[in-house]
Amino acid sequence: MSDQNDESLLAAYAAGEPAAARALTLRFAPKAFSVAMRMLKDRAEAEDVAQEALLRLWRAAPGWRTGEAQVSTWLYRVVSNLCIDRMRRRRGGFADLESVAEPEDPAPSAASALQDTARGQALEAALDALPERQKQAVVLRHLEGLSNPEIAEIMDIGVRAVESLTARGRKALEGLLAPRRDELGYDDD
Repeated sequence: MSDQNDESLLAAYAAGEPAAARALTLRFAPKAFSVAMRMLKDRAEAEDVAQEALLRLWRAAPGWRTGEAQVSTWLYRVVSNLCIDRMRRRRGGFADLESVAEPEDPAPSAASALQDTARGQALEAALDALPERQKQAVVLRHLEGLSNPEIAEIMDIGVRAVESLTARGRKALEGLLAPRRDELGYDDD
């Protein structure tokens, strides 16, 4: 079969003749490897490119339209394009999609969102169980982030009274929420 032209061999391969595949491989594999080696200067990568180019030729064989392009020209073009893609990846021009990590979803997971909701509801219920002045002092200090002097002015009391109210409020909240630590997932944190 080695005396046949490239298109005849490709047509024979497409028809299922294994001898045609062997003849095409013997004819084109060294040429494809040589071009890839010159471009990439890396034996392993050149072998990979030559192999991939031949695989693409085998896939294209059934649909090959005789007379449109020479088999050798088509193959060299495929080898060149594969080499260019690899060189771009080396330079960072393109990233191999398989090597790019899946971006993390910034949204909380469903379980995390449910847990946050449960924690918020538990805190609201515990705050509602506090006396009004303690609740007000705790909310202004720990949820709104105001300073003790600002809270004292808002509540029209002294700074020491604010400190006392927030301390008693925190202690009461701790007592109300401590039995629910496991349920609210605080032992996981």
